[in-house]
Amino acid sequence: MTDNVVVETPGASDASERPGGVQGVSAVLTERGVRQPLGTANVRLGGEGLWGVWQERNRSRTIHHTIREVRAAGNLDNLRAVAQPGSPVASEREAQGAAPTEYRGRYPFLDTDVFKTLEGIAYEIGRGEADAETTDFFEESVALLESAQQDDGYLNSYFQAETVEKQPWDDLAWGHELYNLGHLIQAAVAASRQMGDRRLLDIASRFADLAVRKLGPDGQNAVDGHPEAEMALVELFRETGNRDYLTLAELLVDRRGHGTVELRVFPAEYFQDNAPFRELDSVTGHAVRMAYLAAGATDVALENGDETLLEASERLWRDMSRTKLYITGGLGSRHSDEAIGDRFELPSERSYSETCAAIATMQWAWRLHLATGDTHYLDAFETVLYNAYAAGLSSDGCAFFYDNPLQRRPDHQQRTGAEPDGEILRRAWFVCPCCPPNIVRWMSELQDYVATTGVGADENTLFIGQYTTANIDSDGLSLDMQTAYPFEGDIRLTVTASEGASRTLALRVPAWCHSATVTVNGESVAAEAATADGWLRVEREWVVGDSVELHLDMPVRAHGSHPAVDGTRGAIAIARGPLVFAAEQEDNEAPLDDIVVSVDDVSRARVVPTDLDGHAETQAVAIVLPATIAATRADSELYPELTSGRAASAGTVNPSAATPDASPTQLALIPYYLWGNREPLTMRVWLRRDIPSVTTERK
Repeated sequence: MTDNVVVETPGASDASERPGGVQGVSAVLTERGVRQPLGTANVRLGGEGLWGVWQERNRSRTIHHTIREVRAAGNLDNLRAVAQPGSPVASEREAQGAAPTEYRGRYPFLDTDVFKTLEGIAYEIGRGEADAETTDFFEESVALLESAQQDDGYLNSYFQAETVEKQPWDDLAWGHELYNLGHLIQAAVAASRQMGDRRLLDIASRFADLAVRKLGPDGQNAVDGHPEAEMALVELFRETGNRDYLTLAELLVDRRGHGTVELRVFPAEYFQDNAPFRELDSVTGHAVRMAYLAAGATDVALENGDETLLEASERLWRDMSRTKLYITGGLGSRHSDEAIGDRFELPSERSYSETCAAIATMQWAWRLHLATGDTHYLDAFETVLYNAYAAGLSSDGCAFFYDNPLQRRPDHQQRTGAEPDGEILRRAWFVCPCCPPNIVRWMSELQDYVATTGVGADENTLFIGQYTTANIDSDGLSLDMQTAYPFEGDIRLTVTASEGASRTLALRVPAWCHSATVTVNGESVAAEAATADGWLRVEREWVVGDSVELHLDMPVRAHGSHPAVDGTRGAIAIARGPLVFAAEQEDNEAPLDDIVVSVDDVSRARVVPTDLDGHAETQAVAIVLPATIAATRADSELYPELTSGRAASAGTVNPSAATPDASPTQLALIPYYLWGNREPLTMRVWLRRDIPSVTTERK
């Protein structure tokens, strides 16, 4: 925990001393934690691994789909309409005699759809793998942003629109101006670090300078209604060395919680404004805002050596992971305000688990890991990535879930926010399309989260925290990692370059794994046992050709839930490795509501291949296990009376496999992230569990 934190008061920093402008470095580039991330230049994903397949699909399908949807929605037209007088874009509009146009879209933060897309594209251009359509969109967008920015640095096409009556900074609670700034900064930092292109960085810095003047130490005591700028401002400080940005981020974290946000519609908890972050009892309110705030607070804590702030972040994480996360890693159980519910309020069919919240949770987890080195955060990162996040995108890369339920009833209609109707399953785009471009940027930067190096006592250690096919370079040691993970538990690392010095290779043993072995060149080695810190360490003088094989035992597992979780009490969920599995009606002969599973049934499960992922390069797996059909009678009461001495019947909440009309069946399950790619039928993660009926004698 915080005992591992490197607490160091940063001195004055100069841009020349920072890593800004160096291509191929990580999206999060702190120098203050106990782990230093390897960046794009040091980790390259292989096309045969799942992450590489996802990234290629993102590059060839999702980015193109997103570009076309953004164009069709009018996001670029909004920027074009507010081009400043004298700019090339404004001159072109004047030559065409263009009249003022209505702002297109419902929300004031639609510029961020462009920014998030640009952030993902910057990685693809930096890798030299972007095609003409992608590059043209980047160039057109940058030119529009340069033309739209006001002389004072302000940039927001909604508030700048001639047809919008609201003025800049008039509605911080709902205007999302700093939220916009945050995503602009992250796109700008990505362009600088991946492409060596500082045009967006100049735009973002001018807007950030205005925010410092407006809301900094000498400005208004206010915060944005939607946290996001906090972690972005810290990253801008890391990129430029300008401490004003770090100061503003710190102020935004510490101002919130004092009734700072003007309340309309929702209470203070929605905005995390009910108590200061350092004093919050639990994660609360809008799930995305909460996790973004916590990630930003962790960044501030790292850069300022603020132990109290870091301890608050860790404490809130512990409470969340123990009482408020779904088994998939999803965060948020309330549709009405996209919010986190009470402790243990985790209903399956009402799981909101917004895709953006999954990304925000991973961002928070990653920063806590860099700060502390604790593998618990990597375990959580992995769970979210393969389940709550991955489910948000269709197999073809062109349709999206906004919310991610753990159960679908036959008559359920997928809705998002306040939309009056919805699609049956995933949608090509949304009225509030925050999730699709967020997926784009996260897919593009996945390699940034594979490996780290240590500092202090661990400075000679290369930590491999996530497993996928990749090439990894670290201080003269190069490795080729090959694996079918997360479908199989074998990972092979081959040394392709080495300076011959002694190095420690640390391999994470996930919390779900109860048996792990490692060999070097086919022989068992005296590796340090994986203790509570979750690492297997091998130290030696590595030579080219050395082969390290890690085997993670990966049986099918049965999971129950905490007795306080009413929504899944007495139910059972199936997992294998980091993957949670779901049953879809297409694969099963009996109605899913009638299928009963026991822990013994799970012990007899078989793992079989499936092609539902749609990619020849990877081989996803399904699970088949014996189960029982306990058919519910058509005339069963909604709430039948239970009497002492009477066994629970098929129509009650406690069915037994011994029910007279029960019959055997086979239950098939697929990885949860692949659900919803076929027909709109029933889906369940949590299944009816066979619990022997208990009767009591009347005394």
